[in-house]
Amino acid sequence: MASFPNSVNENEIGKAKFIGELLVPVAPFDQKSGRETWTVAFAPDGSYFAWSQGHRIVTLVPWSKCLKNFVGEGSNGAGPQRLSRQNSEGGTVVPVGEPREHTIDCGDIVWGLAFGSSVPEKQSRCVNIEWHRFKFGQDQLLLATGLNNGRVKIWDVYTGKLLLNLMDHTDIVRDLTFAPDGSLMLVSASRDKTLRVWDLKDDGNMVKVLRGHQNWVYCSAFSPDSSVLCSVGASKSVFLWDMDKYSLIRKLEGHHNDVVSCEFSPDGALLATASYDTSVIIWDPHVGTVLLELAHLFPPPSPIFAGGANDRWVRSVAFCHDGRHIASITDDRMVRFWTIDEKSPKAIAPLTNGLCCAFSTDGSVLAAGSRDGSVHFWACPKSIASLQHLCRMALRRVMSTQQVQTLPIPPRIRSYLSYQDL
Repeated sequence: MASFPNSVNENEIGKAKFIGELLVPVAPFDQKSGRETWTVAFAPDGSYFAWSQGHRIVTLVPWSKCLKNFVGEGSNGAGPQRLSRQNSEGGTVVPVGEPREHTIDCGDIVWGLAFGSSVPEKQSRCVNIEWHRFKFGQDQLLLATGLNNGRVKIWDVYTGKLLLNLMDHTDIVRDLTFAPDGSLMLVSASRDKTLRVWDLKDDGNMVKVLRGHQNWVYCSAFSPDSSVLCSVGASKSVFLWDMDKYSLIRKLEGHHNDVVSCEFSPDGALLATASYDTSVIIWDPHVGTVLLELAHLFPPPSPIFAGGANDRWVRSVAFCHDGRHIASITDDRMVRFWTIDEKSPKAIAPLTNGLCCAFSTDGSVLAAGSRDGSVHFWACPKSIASLQHLCRMALRRVMSTQQVQTLPIPPRIRSYLSYQDL
């Protein structure tokens, strides 16, 4: 059963609107391990949705068509259409019509997925730019897959062609993330206790190995400006890395068990981390302070209980693109939707054996993967953001907390802009 504070009436919490699901064919061998949906991902332009449906298969679905099938032809929430593609070898743009559904056999169990795009286009960091095997253009859309054998494979989304096979990890690649600035810098997080930085514009050459984790690395996430990387793993610490110098900025301490998921807010002012200690913590990554803690067990467990096995492990957390909503997946068979200005859920929904979640590009839909290889979709609770919040997000995209603190403005406004009123 779900757990809520005594001050919250469970019957008064809204029920999230379920809009659809993607199921896989059931066969006798599917009852074995390997059928889990460890990761789901939306393309940056909203054209595709990808999910690891188990047994080394990744399915790519045109998101606009998928959404129309869920909510009807009258929906206007579909993402933009992709009407053309560019050959990976630098060929001409060939019209191909609408995106098509297809599957990719990755050759091993898929643990991590990430879409990469050259939009906005940014020059490669590599020195030798005279010749490259691949020429990635603005019309290119890539899919990176992290595999059970430690390899990272890069695919052309439109053709399903394997472009690169990156081999350096010695254990499972648990998570992948692309820099959002269009540089096609890829970071892979592995159970070999390292993060590796790859430059796909330099034919996938490895740029740097980030060391510091003493155990498995579960997840990593870039800040919106690509300058900072957060990584979490089988320890209680949250690591922040300077991606210009490839050096450790600081470690954030506050969790009491393994930290398994992390994501920045769209303005980069907040960082959400999920842990097996039954909580999600919202941090100020600029100064390393805790701004808000979202508890999934009441009363809150002692550090000894939170540090051990329990049935409230938080498996995944996702930040909505409106900067206000957060979703969490927990072992108590619940999906929770939160807002940053409330400590109790805004909406809930049942989900058995949930493992991962991600918001669609426009923030209107949450996708969640489960152990049986299926994906379930809910509509994000709708609310109109205040003008103050929109202004705060616009300002925080370009100003750090330290810069905000020096502004000659009233303390109350300074506190609001620093998210200290959460």
